Amino acid sequence: MEIILSLIIAVLTGTGIYLTLRARTYPVVLGLTMLAYAVNLFLFAMGRLNINMAAILQEGVEHYSDPLPQALVLTAIVISFGMTAFVIVLSLKAKGELGNDHVDGKESGDKK
Repeated sequence: MEIILSLIIAVLTGTGIYLTLRARTYPVVLGLTMLAYAVNLFLFAMGRLNINMAAILQEGVEHYSDPLPQALVLTAIVISFGMTAFVIVLSLKAKGELGNDHVDGKESGDKK
């Protein structure tokens, strides 16, 4: 199970880095989203998910699951959603004003 999770995190990270380094804005947005997913999975893996364990302190229960990784990932999901929406709106505005979706505003043939 750990190997599969590690491979998924590695593929998401590699794909996210590849797409982030592209020259167009929409692949950059997708790359940042994949990097956010990879970080969330990494946080879950570091928190050691426990199945069938209580998350709330109760009488007679000795083993608890740690609620901190779930809280961190939930916060990260909300923040990444807001950042993704902001970057999409920013890229749409840049495309409207510049006429293309290149990250530096120049087409690949322009050498200005």
